[in-house]
Amino acid sequence: MRWTPGGRSEDVEDRRGESPGGRFGRGGMRLGIGGFLLLAVLSIVFKKDFFALVSGGPTASVEPAPAPPEPAPPSTPQEEQRIQFVSFVLDDAQKTWARILPGRYEKAKLVLFSDQISSACGFASAASGPFYCPGDRKVYIDLSFYDQLQRRFGAPGEFAQAYVVAHELGHHVQNLLGIDEEMRRAQRARPDLANALSVRLELQADCLAGVWGHSTGERGILESGDVEAGLNAAAAIGDDRLQKGAGRGVHPESFTHGSSAQRVRWFRAGLESGSVEACNTFRARDL
Repeated sequence: MRWTPGGRSEDVEDRRGESPGGRFGRGGMRLGIGGFLLLAVLSIVFKKDFFALVSGGPTASVEPAPAPPEPAPPSTPQEEQRIQFVSFVLDDAQKTWARILPGRYEKAKLVLFSDQISSACGFASAASGPFYCPGDRKVYIDLSFYDQLQRRFGAPGEFAQAYVVAHELGHHVQNLLGIDEEMRRAQRARPDLANALSVRLELQADCLAGVWGHSTGERGILESGDVEAGLNAAAAIGDDRLQKGAGRGVHPESFTHGSSAQRVRWFRAGLESGSVEACNTFRARDL
């Protein structure tokens, strides 16, 4: 991608090195795009729905004593470059959404953390991958996920990294438009469709990430190979590929994010159309 390294975004909160604390409760956290692998393996091995832990199921309430804020550790040159790149993507995507949704878009914050973090949606570890919390309207990411994206999932490249941020901001857009809450009501009314509805929400976030990607192409930010890198990232984290990687076979009934083919299809739909209207996965008969 064509971008100029510079300062950090004012919407980035650096909480690396901070001790986790806060409430363990009904989170409402959207499982990050890297987090499915861990929960899928646990659910299959123990024959228990571990996804309920992040979809509103009851958990214990713990109120630890407040701890003073800890300073973020100094960044290595590689980390600082990643922070500046994430800052660029965040600011560019939010400016784009402010143009697409004039008067309706409100900025999200992006929180950098290391190992584990406490959010308004509860406690999370780096193993959960990047995630968006509707409770505080913040995106959370441990930068080490980008190493996993490249080494474990075979998805290198800056646009692959940008796709991760854009996908989570897609969830922020859904939250602002009321789509997230509407989907949650539907899940409560039809628990048997909870996973299927989650898939449609995640695929829509992929499409919304593509809408931002379309705008970068129009503005000449993309370079040769960027689109392919983004599509490869979407394919790398499809539920079917993650389940195969865990060595447990493919179980479509347990999908929560969509197959590789579905994720590529909807990310491409946003990339090619640049239209929010093209992202209505809830009305699509065939995903």
